[in-house]
Amino acid sequence: MSTTTRLILSSALASVMAAGLVAPAAAQSKEKCYGIAKAGQNDCGNLSGTHSCAGQSKMDNAPDEWKYVAKGTCKDLKGMTADEARAAMAMKK
Repeated sequence: MSTTTRLILSSALASVMAAGLVAPAAAQSKEKCYGIAKAGQNDCGNLSGTHSCAGQSKMDNAPDEWKYVAKGTCKDLKGMTADEARAAMAMKK
């Protein structure tokens, strides 16, 4: 294996490893905030299980849809925790 190939491979490996170390730190500074996502702007699957991907919410501020927000800001945005969202969904049934 040439020196150039080794350098490219080791650089790629270092990048992958660094990404793995940075992601958990970023996740710790965020929290899921339910009921604030606009239609098509949710971050991932919803509590009701009707979809499992980002960008699939059908209506604004659905209680089962969420977005990541800076930790500690969800209440300021009039959002809910997962438990609060489940309770809100149960009341609608």
